[in-house]
Amino acid sequence: MPRDKIISGDSGGVEDESYNMSLRPRTLDECIGMGDLLEKLRISITAACQRDEPMEHVLLHGPPGLGKTTVAYVIANEMGSTIKTTSGPALTRPSDLIGILTNLEHRDVLFIDEIHRLPPAVEEYIYPAMEDYKVDFIVDSGMHSRTINLQLKPFTLIGATTRAGLLSPPLRTRFGITHNVGFWDESELLARCRMTVGMLKVDFDEDALKLLADRARGTPRIANRLVRRCRDFTQVRSDGRLTIDAVENALALEGIDPLGLDELDRRFLRTIIDIYKGGPVGIEAVAATLGEETDTLVDVVEPYLLQVGMLARTRRGRLATGKAFEHLGFAAPRRDESLFDDNSAD
Repeated sequence: MPRDKIISGDSGGVEDESYNMSLRPRTLDECIGMGDLLEKLRISITAACQRDEPMEHVLLHGPPGLGKTTVAYVIANEMGSTIKTTSGPALTRPSDLIGILTNLEHRDVLFIDEIHRLPPAVEEYIYPAMEDYKVDFIVDSGMHSRTINLQLKPFTLIGATTRAGLLSPPLRTRFGITHNVGFWDESELLARCRMTVGMLKVDFDEDALKLLADRARGTPRIANRLVRRCRDFTQVRSDGRLTIDAVENALALEGIDPLGLDELDRRFLRTIIDIYKGGPVGIEAVAATLGEETDTLVDVVEPYLLQVGMLARTRRGRLATGKAFEHLGFAAPRRDESLFDDNSAD
């Protein structure tokens, strides 16, 4: 695999990224899940390689932990190219972006995570770079100002976002391939767990892996994390083999309940139920009560709760559903069903 070069304004995640790379698939054949995305990518990559061109720009959107970054690395590997990564918040000035673009080689891949957080001033330079492989910028000012045109080498931009609705239409329409990365089903997560225990060289019982897949809340990153936590637990408290009992005890220690909810999920639902009588309540109010960032709740907590039917989003605010009341042991309230009539994300 080509050497992956990480360029980021936040170096705190680089060490974790390097550690997690050992568990990432490196080719399309090793990838699991993703639906028809893999076949679309296979066709696009093959065609681009045959023409010795970069493949089309790719936009991946969906909740965190579902494999968007992995796909970017796989594309670069399949193209035989180098990948350079950054994030929207790290590109604070146009010069930050231009410095990266001018260092890209032919058919290189530029991966921008959280692309919805690109500043407007920086985003304007992305448009000609994506379409014409060039950037124009003005130096000096007044009567001494002049425009410098920089020709770029053809490259592929891969953008990832958890908030596709925050992308500007001009940016969104410049991507040739757009795909919503959804939650994985249990069979896909089970296959991911098998791959992970194989990479980590951990002995296991099949039923134990099924339990892990069931508790991973549809997210391969969580599946990997739970496998590592259970491996540590069995190494210290048992004989190192993943069994049903060992996994149950390890997950209990991690605070993972039978539906895969963790402590933050339950605190989130309890806050809506206890303090706001089940809702509707604004997400900002819930975040202030919990002392958490609003973006954390919207991007990390809410997607799975919506998926499993424990939360409803309406224009009036968030509502805990009857399933949430039942799961947490509360008596379900009698509510006007019209509260659920206009479900929509705020």
